[in-house]
Amino acid sequence: QVQLVESGGGSVQTGGSLRLSCAADEYATGRPCMGWFRQAPGNEREAVAIITTGTGGTDYPDSVKGRFTISLDSTKNILYLLMNSLKPEDTAKYYCAAGYSRPCSWYVRHYDAWGQGTQVTVSS
Repeated sequence: QVQLVESGGGSVQTGGSLRLSCAADEYATGRPCMGWFRQAPGNEREAVAIITTGTGGTDYPDSVKGRFTISLDSTKNILYLLMNSLKPEDTAKYYCAAGYSRPCSWYVRHYDAWGQGTQVTVSS
């Protein structure tokens, strides 16, 4: 069974930074795609960063581009999300996920392994 465990969430003020970590097993990091998603109350889950594990290629939606950075430490099987210049609209529960789509996609349905999530709250 694939295991993904997020940590690093918390409360910060606007403009602050957080680094999320996702401890993954080799069944997760061995999949071609990993990503960070978020879901705020009343909203659908959305991707904020994806990485192609084989190439290290990354992609971000415009809402976080230039502020968020995803990275994978393959030696430790840890997926990171560095979030800078945080805004109140970044407040959500953040999840890491792994999936098989080729190429890696933004679609939630293409990811079949999920962590339990970690809460990020940004106050103004």
